[in-house]
Amino acid sequence: MKHNALATAIRFALGGALVSALVACGGGGSGSSGGSDGVSASSGSSVGPVSGFGSVYVNGTRFRTDGAVTSDDGIERETQLEKGMILKVRGSWDGRGEGEAQRIDYDDTLRGPLTAATWDEVENVGELTVAGQTVRLDGQTVFKGLSPVELNGVAPDTYRVRVSGWPLADGSFRASFVGVRTIGVDFDDDNEVEIAGVVENLDAEAQTFTLNGFPVSYTSAVFDDDLSASDLQNGLSVEAEGSLNAEGTLLIAREIDDEDDLFDDDDDVEIAGSVYDINATSRTFFINGIQVQVDGGTEFDDGLRESDLADGLLVKVEGEYRNGVLMAEEIEPRDGDAELEGVIESRPDSETLVVSGVRVVLTNATLIEDDDDDDDDRITLRTRDIETLNVGDFVEVEGRQRSDEGGFLEAITVEREDDSDDGFELEGRITAVTDITVTVLGLELQRGTSDLSGLQVGDEVEVDYTLNAGGDYVIEDIEKDD
Repeated sequence: MKHNALATAIRFALGGALVSALVACGGGGSGSSGGSDGVSASSGSSVGPVSGFGSVYVNGTRFRTDGAVTSDDGIERETQLEKGMILKVRGSWDGRGEGEAQRIDYDDTLRGPLTAATWDEVENVGELTVAGQTVRLDGQTVFKGLSPVELNGVAPDTYRVRVSGWPLADGSFRASFVGVRTIGVDFDDDNEVEIAGVVENLDAEAQTFTLNGFPVSYTSAVFDDDLSASDLQNGLSVEAEGSLNAEGTLLIAREIDDEDDLFDDDDDVEIAGSVYDINATSRTFFINGIQVQVDGGTEFDDGLRESDLADGLLVKVEGEYRNGVLMAEEIEPRDGDAELEGVIESRPDSETLVVSGVRVVLTNATLIEDDDDDDDDRITLRTRDIETLNVGDFVEVEGRQRSDEGGFLEAITVEREDDSDDGFELEGRITAVTDITVTVLGLELQRGTSDLSGLQVGDEVEVDYTLNAGGDYVIEDIEKDD
């Protein structure tokens, strides 16, 4: 697919229903300002995955809601949402992580029967094929219904899935949420399949076209959003919903929607997504179909540099939307650069864990998962999420390594596991090294029988270690990561 067509098509990662929110909420500009207490305030749109409830946490802000959700995919209430689902929240928020939602919109990125699935438990990555579309999975993907291990190698057309995620430059998607149902069980929606993209290979006489390479028939489709069959043309961004033919090779559309601009001019915007189509000369890139402009006033946070921007990197961008371009004020990474597997040893306060000697700090954006989550227990308050993390629990943490305050791991995801053993693992950068010790993630590790020669500050390492009877953390194996 051509880049300019892709830039338009990728807006669908945020959902067709999201766009209509702007009309319902009214036009007009909005912007940042200082609150009466000196805390900065913003008004506009926040787009990102749900990290918790009570009311809804998106992009590190707790948005108070009235419980209503606008969606074309059968979701009407907050209680039907899941962690990992990408929402658009229209409202206001401040620098302390508190906000007020005027409207919440959700739309599936992709929905349909699962024809193939793979999962690598070692690398924590995998892939799904749904209605001819490729969906990439990783450690930040939230699964509901079945785990990725259970889906690995599953027989075709046994399950159907709904995906909420971010489009990538090659036309595939990076999943933030995957919900799984047995074939025949609906996702609160009459349409079994949803595909979005740019119209190509339009045949007005046969009433067919393709979306992301998948054939669509619109002979019996209802057109929404002031769109008619005569308006269809190659290059137009649409979303088609319906069902597959018996062979699974054609989407018979029942509904077709077009897309409009995602944000209002002068909106404050914060948006999470995967970077693509970087132009170093113009200092621009795209995220979810939105062009982002970097300039001298753009602040890169958490160790991220402009030179680190790369296709597929997950980031959050904050800025002001002007004339169809998001003028970036702050950009921060949302992919982890460090990992940890160990046992919760203590909880110094409600937002801090000590995991096998490493201080782990939770934020409003931290996604807390449990591999034993009950599928019927859809909504759990964030306070409850944190309370379920108990001393003695074995957890896996992915996050960002921070060097301030003596060094710690700022958690992006925390997953509680059933199985554990006596060994712990971590991956991160060396911040100090001597002949007999190495410090990673703020934890000083004794060399034991390991050879530390050749290691230096800044090296990325993978470490297996244990806690000895004397209270020291001792390296069992250490490898430099190339």
